[in-house]
Amino acid sequence: MQGRDRDRINQVLNEMKEEPLHGDIVPLRGQHQGAFRRRIGSWRIVFPVKPEAQIVVIHDIVRRTSTTY
Repeated sequence: MQGRDRDRINQVLNEMKEEPLHGDIVPLRGQHQGAFRRRIGSWRIVFPVKPEAQIVVIHDIVRRTSTTY
């Protein structure tokens, strides 16, 4: 991961502390049902949200390819 990409991802992760479902968010289906993905350029953050506990768990940060999901 390049420094510029890393900085963008860190910025988004910090923003997600306050507003986890803000931005380019899509609910996932299939084996990842109940989780969301957030797009940051060619990178994807895969995470579920537990609103009752105010917790966001980052499952994965991956570069988007034809087999990412």
